[in-house]
Amino acid sequence: MAIVGVIGGSGLYQIEGMGGVKEVAVKTPFGDPSDKFITGTLEGTKVVFLPRHGRGHRVSPSEINFRANIYGMKKLGVQAILSVSACGSLKQEYKPMDFVIPDQFLDRTRAGRIDTFFTDGVVAHVAFADPISPEIADILEQSARKIRVKVHRGGTYVNMEGPQFSTRAESNLYRSWGMDIIGMTNLTEAKLAREAEISYATLAAVTDYDCWHPAHDAVTVHMIIENLNRNVANAREILKVAIPAVGKLKSFSAAHALQFAIMTNRDRIPPKKKKELAIITGKYLK
Repeated sequence: MAIVGVIGGSGLYQIEGMGGVKEVAVKTPFGDPSDKFITGTLEGTKVVFLPRHGRGHRVSPSEINFRANIYGMKKLGVQAILSVSACGSLKQEYKPMDFVIPDQFLDRTRAGRIDTFFTDGVVAHVAFADPISPEIADILEQSARKIRVKVHRGGTYVNMEGPQFSTRAESNLYRSWGMDIIGMTNLTEAKLAREAEISYATLAAVTDYDCWHPAHDAVTVHMIIENLNRNVANAREILKVAIPAVGKLKSFSAAHALQFAIMTNRDRIPPKKKKELAIITGKYLK
């Protein structure tokens, strides 16, 4: 069976029902991950869990070491990542307490987030037209419907910088572009997961209408936390159904993402970089 990774966002700091739970500290060439990884099994499926912001919510979105987080997942053998995140809605029909499984991203980050493993003497260009792995998104959608929560399939996730929320002008601009939801983290994860040949999909929990909605108060932390706490219970139930189903998959769409992506002549790649990326590129750089 496949090993399934889960990255938990605000409010989701553990997965209930896991057996054989262990905490694993993973060293990476890119520094420290957000926290120790929590490993265990759920209905016979091996699971690797990481709280994106660290336990106690200590790491701001702009400070997350995304490379270390995804590298750690790869090092622990993860083949698919289910990413759970809070988000704001930019559409009337995506109501607070709903879930959205987006299929596209728009990048509005600006703080110099490093979103590739391929630097310092090696270049790779992975295909990213479809950033979400459909086999994982299918299972998330089916799992949400099975527990009878409202889920929307498809749409574009605007990845803003944060940690501040949007201005009203920004929120209305994204709506005029036809965007669907807004968050602060998932695009960078998705890019790095693709480079690491890990299939990836987002389960986004709607907590608010951002600040565009005329009949609702501007987004506040208090509002988000209240809605988030109610939605976390549903997210846990979705994961209980989805994780074993993903574990039973026989193939993953991102498994060969690097096959033709590495552009640098093999004899020109620095030995240090080859060693650093061996977990990710080893089968291509022998």
